[in-house]
Amino acid sequence: MVKTTKTKTYDTATATVVKKVTAGVFGDPAGYETTMYVTPEGDYFLYTYGGAQSGYSTEKITAYTKANAKKWLEEN
Repeated sequence: MVKTTKTKTYDTATATVVKKVTAGVFGDPAGYETTMYVTPEGDYFLYTYGGAQSGYSTEKITAYTKANAKKWLEEN
């Protein structure tokens, strides 16, 4: 998935996975996946996607500051 802002592009195909968290199993309507990535430029983003009954039913990329990424990593 790719998300482009005015100044940055976040691409799951070219970024490096830092940590992946999954809940449930494939096909579980309440299951979801969250993955923290870092781009080659050092920018962090979170990719989220899940079943229709999860909190992540829409595929999404959210930009994170380095401090917020560190906090997310410590909590997950």
